Amino acid sequence: MKETVYIETSVVSLLVAAPSANLSVAGNQQVTRDWWRIHQGNFLCVTSEETLVEAARGNPEQATLRMAALANLPLLSASSKAADLAEQFLHTGALPPVPKADALHLAVATLAEVDYLLTWNCRHLANAQILRRLEREAAQTGWPLPKVCTPLELMGE
Repeated sequence: MKETVYIETSVVSLLVAAPSANLSVAGNQQVTRDWWRIHQGNFLCVTSEETLVEAARGNPEQATLRMAALANLPLLSASSKAADLAEQFLHTGALPPVPKADALHLAVATLAEVDYLLTWNCRHLANAQILRRLEREAAQTGWPLPKVCTPLELMGE
């Protein structure tokens, strides 16, 4: 059985964005494209309604490309239980209260028991100090967090 990967909005955004002049961003874009092309098929990739809402925002051309990239992924719904867990994550103070999307992505992925949450959001999600605090909160609820990582970290064979 394939391991599951929750695709968060930042991944699909970098996947389809025009090449950046910023070398760091351009490198992340290339890693994302390589992961999508070479490694995505090794996993069962899923996303959520929240990702679709975020992906539909902004530049209409880019939104169309993001939505097309997400079109064939199974959708996880944000249940009231996920909303409650997201609120618990927010109450730790580890995540900023606005926007709540980061907490919701993590809660949906946690409750669906996915193996990995793939993101380039290193400020709030792929952040070891924040995750340490959130892992304690999740453990108290009986739900282990998925491994939160960037595409670069999930390139192994």
